[in-house]
Amino acid sequence: MKRAESNQEELIVDILAESFDSNKSVNYVVKQDSKRTSRIRDLMRYSYNVCNAFGEVWMSNDNQACALILFPDKKKTTLSAILWDINLAFSVIGVGRVGPVLKREAQIKSHHPKEPFAYLWFIGVKPSSQNRQIGSSLLKELIDRYSSQGRPIYLETSVDRNTPWYKKHGFEIFKTLQLTYTLYLLRRRC
Repeated sequence: MKRAESNQEELIVDILAESFDSNKSVNYVVKQDSKRTSRIRDLMRYSYNVCNAFGEVWMSNDNQACALILFPDKKKTTLSAILWDINLAFSVIGVGRVGPVLKREAQIKSHHPKEPFAYLWFIGVKPSSQNRQIGSSLLKELIDRYSSQGRPIYLETSVDRNTPWYKKHGFEIFKTLQLTYTLYLLRRRC
């Protein structure tokens, strides 16, 4: 595992956009129209920028997988962050859908701990490289890193088949939210 370099932003956006193209949670946030694919890319670019500023961005050693980690306790209101949020509302969500998306985010955040934690916002593997243990290796390294820092890891998934994979790595489902789909909230304690 290595820290992503700034020149890898497009590679990261590519990996995540491909990996999350049919994800229910991502498609709930992204306005569903003829620009959906472009909007997913913009969501991944937004997430990359936020994690690069207030967390960490990781690549597998072979550049086939990446992970975006946010530290909510380190997130600040900056001019850049405000501009990213405005762009997200207009180019990804659609102004008329901001309310429901913000409500969903508030529901998720209400179940996060008060103490510092690592929020695994996205982890993705190039579709052509999936099922080769690349994602598992990256996740194990993330677990080791944040466990040594005393930070539990929180995440959510809307993909039923992903829950056994996370459980295999020591995560537990601690809450489910019923939206227009089921969203599983998971955590891994230190």
